[in-house]
Amino acid sequence: MAITLFTNSSAMSASNALQKANSTLSSAMEHLGTGKRITKASDDAAGLQVATRLQGQTNGMAVAQRNIADASTMLQTGEGAMDEVSNIMYRMKDLATQAASDTNTTSSRNAISDELSSLNDELGSIMNNTSYAGDSLFGALASNKTTSTDGGKASDAVKASNGKMSDSMTFQIGASKGETSTVSVADKLNQLKSMITSLGKTENVDTAATALTGDDLQNFKSTSVNGVTKTLNADNKVVTTTTTKNGLDVSTSANANSLIDTLNSTLDNVSSLRSSFGASINSLGHASANLTNMKDNTDQALGNIQDADFASEASKMTRSQMLAQTSTSMLKQSNSMSSLVMSILG
Repeated sequence: MAITLFTNSSAMSASNALQKANSTLSSAMEHLGTGKRITKASDDAAGLQVATRLQGQTNGMAVAQRNIADASTMLQTGEGAMDEVSNIMYRMKDLATQAASDTNTTSSRNAISDELSSLNDELGSIMNNTSYAGDSLFGALASNKTTSTDGGKASDAVKASNGKMSDSMTFQIGASKGETSTVSVADKLNQLKSMITSLGKTENVDTAATALTGDDLQNFKSTSVNGVTKTLNADNKVVTTTTTKNGLDVSTSANANSLIDTLNSTLDNVSSLRSSFGASINSLGHASANLTNMKDNTDQALGNIQDADFASEASKMTRSQMLAQTSTSMLKQSNSMSSLVMSILG
């Protein structure tokens, strides 16, 4: 090999080897420090593209799993409310069956009627107040009170309102646009609301007002006894209002038997609605299980692409450190070759 002054090929080779070793060492340390095989696009351009797509998919799946859990919880809330509605109707049916027997006295039937009225009020409360995350699930029942003045009837003042379940509901159960599930219990729910409203239909009949004067006016107090209410209007006239719940009339054996049939039909509707809730909850459960399987495998594929192999990277780091040390030593030795020129000249 020629001895030259301007070109030190040995030093150049050693310097090049040192740069390569330092680059490999830096990359290995970066991978070990982050735990990722791909920390920048230059590490693996094609792999980065695939990993980005997989990461977006698995993130969407995680959100979809929460969507399914929320949807199941909401449906379970509705189904739990219907369970309590069933329990109330069981008791109402028992009372109607008891009232259908002519062994009951008038006072006994009045007591049964009072309990039926109270239970019916609770049915309305459940339907009106059941909510999820602040939103009504069933909506409000129609006003079941019709008023009349001196025998003239007026229409209902309040109409039924819709809740979240009064229309079909769509749940996002996957990471892509088409992965949705639609649940509809609207028809059965609206039918049940109508049946409950009819069950407790109330009529308020106002009789002709009677004017009061003198001591009678001074001593008058409003009263409400056994559905008969007496109040004083703006003209100082006593208005007597008689309230009856036609749907819960058990004053006779025939009426009580009719109520039994009505309650049986309503219970059938409640059980059908609960079955729909159960089927939808089960369907969402299967969707969740499948989504979990898909997410696990997607995470595994993502890990295969972007996760660092610590054994391999540690091996690269050790090798690069040794090469950097030897390259540095050889660079030092090659730089000393220029002294040979001086020895030749001297």
